[in-house]
Amino acid sequence: MIIDSHQHFWRYDRRRYDWITDEMEVLRRDFLPADLLSEYQASGVDGSIAVQADQSERETRFLLELAEQNDFIKGVVGWVDLRDANLPLKLAYFAQFKKLCGFRHIVQSEPDDDFLLREDFLRGVGYLQDFDFTYDILIYPKQLSAAIKFVEQKPDHKFVVDHLAKPFIKDRMVSPWREQMQELARHENVYCKVSGMVTEADWQTWQAEDFKPYLDVIFEAFGSERVMFGSDWPVCLVAASYEQVKNLITDYLEEFSESQRANIMGLNAARFYDLQV
Repeated sequence: MIIDSHQHFWRYDRRRYDWITDEMEVLRRDFLPADLLSEYQASGVDGSIAVQADQSERETRFLLELAEQNDFIKGVVGWVDLRDANLPLKLAYFAQFKKLCGFRHIVQSEPDDDFLLREDFLRGVGYLQDFDFTYDILIYPKQLSAAIKFVEQKPDHKFVVDHLAKPFIKDRMVSPWREQMQELARHENVYCKVSGMVTEADWQTWQAEDFKPYLDVIFEAFGSERVMFGSDWPVCLVAASYEQVKNLITDYLEEFSESQRANIMGLNAARFYDLQV
């Protein structure tokens, strides 16, 4: 069973998806389940986790509707304002949707590098645990210091770091990202998605070996039971095809055992998100 732990859908709107810049022109169109299903059928992928790309409850409902209509969408990571005073009521409402696994905030875009440590945000994340919702950590390396303190305060919550925390692959910089990821991995409630790598590399000239130092760090730190494959489709298309992204991981895993590969390519995501598969 192969589960893509990280992909997106959208009906393109320039205002809602203003993070799609001119150099990402390939992304300026609709990306819907039929587009992804053809990729999965060609690559032998069984299902996915659809992750929010716009910070609105409308986005969460949109993904849930798609999940209801498409069996291969096994789970949804949505968005809700975690600082909202009425958050418990909103979470109680969202708890009725069986495919809703958790939530994410686009912390990487927050000007405050310590955003994760804000009192109102910490309080909101605490409510997620009451409803068994996971939390995806989307950050840049400059926010890793805050992320370490963040997870220290929530030792029983299920966290997963998206996109390896976006290391500087294009610049071939490994430290201090390496040491901070190692520290983050010491918390056994924290997982990591090997996703979004090609967009952090040189989009035109990347080679498979560019990613090995970063993958080495992640697997040495998190092991094979807390790492999950994710494509970051369709964002990955700015630099690579779906097949290329998947092959980067499967080729790297060639010397891993069959059980380790099964965990990384699907079982870890199924367990983390408590998927009904």
